[in-house]
Amino acid sequence: MGRVLNIDKPLEILRKGVDSKLETNLNACVKCSLCAESCMYYLAHKEPQYIPGAKAELVSSINRRYNTLSGRIAPALFNARELDGEMADKMVDMLFGSCTMCGRCVKHCSIGVDIPYIVRKGREMLAAMDMVPATLQSTVDAALNTGNNMAIPQEEFVDTIKWMEEDLIDEMGDQNARIPLDEYDKEIFYTLNPREPKFFPLSISAIAKIFYAAGESWTISSKYYDVTNYGFFNGNNQQAAQIAGYLYDEIHKLRGKKLVLGECGHGSRATRWEGPGYLKTEFDFETVTAVELLGSYIREGRIKLDKTLNNSKVTIHDPCNLVRNGGLYNQIRFVVKNAVSDFQEMNPYGEDNFCCGGGGGALAMSEYNERRIKIGEIKATQIARTGAKVVITPCHNCVDQLQQLNHTYKLGVKIMTLAEIVADALVINKQ
Repeated sequence: MGRVLNIDKPLEILRKGVDSKLETNLNACVKCSLCAESCMYYLAHKEPQYIPGAKAELVSSINRRYNTLSGRIAPALFNARELDGEMADKMVDMLFGSCTMCGRCVKHCSIGVDIPYIVRKGREMLAAMDMVPATLQSTVDAALNTGNNMAIPQEEFVDTIKWMEEDLIDEMGDQNARIPLDEYDKEIFYTLNPREPKFFPLSISAIAKIFYAAGESWTISSKYYDVTNYGFFNGNNQQAAQIAGYLYDEIHKLRGKKLVLGECGHGSRATRWEGPGYLKTEFDFETVTAVELLGSYIREGRIKLDKTLNNSKVTIHDPCNLVRNGGLYNQIRFVVKNAVSDFQEMNPYGEDNFCCGGGGGALAMSEYNERRIKIGEIKATQIARTGAKVVITPCHNCVDQLQQLNHTYKLGVKIMTLAEIVADALVINKQ
């Protein structure tokens, strides 16, 4: 409070003409507050500061103060606010600590203001002032320095893959049931969320089993396999570009034909849609998500499933960046309905579904753990009302958040990835 900030760089982000999309959205909000009931933070706290439009207004008010004549002449009259220490602290708390950038507010906005985009720009301003929450920045730093956001040593990763490969060979009774590392000229260059080798190795076994059943030509890099990009969340586009560049360079090094993005919502978005912008180049290889790949295997008959092998009641949690912001609603359900015999939707679901509460980098920011778990009660209630015993979500960030909600709210459910539920339904005719 009261400290002097270097505001030149953050104000440059708001300078008129720099970003026409931002300028349009900053001036579009009509303050109707219809977005309030769309936001988990507002529903959990019922305080006006948590209304999505109020978060966007923080950035808009600074823009008015420095980039409009009325704001410069009569700031109090037009709610044009200085970018000082107090304002910057408020932005950190609201834009990092109180928004998962899930996009649900956009769907409920009467004129479609892209509030998450404004929030991202606000985060860019804070990053320019070195005001990213420490735990989020440490996650980004780990990816920058080691190639993965959990700083898993390469030797440890290789050891994990090797023992998993041995188990898969034993299960299949076939020396060809491999998890190939660093192999050249493969059809698929597959990526993982580092949470998989660290905490959920069975999800790697599941996709490997599926690849084996499909007769796929594939590989994983032992160094640059991380599908996540927390630079998408911390507001530092240079760091996001460096992380995106790791996968871009590695697939070229191994001469892979298709980049398959593992089960991670923001990682898929940050690589597939934001990546070319970060790197300022078009990708010269095909990029698809694991969701789409699994769907293609089923449609093409490359794998055979017996849905009766999964007979517990199942529901789907829709990851925001794969469904609301990624258009994979139908693809996810196509795969699930071919793999399970008892399916129940949440209410609401699909594009209107609630975030798990761990998006936007929230899962990485321990500073806001209590708040994250509190808003997650909405998701916990959704799950409980379905009566499902299994929750499927094709996103490991969502898996981690849902595991914590499962424990906190005593849901008694099993959280599974899409690959895991498909692997459990596989019919493999061993020779």
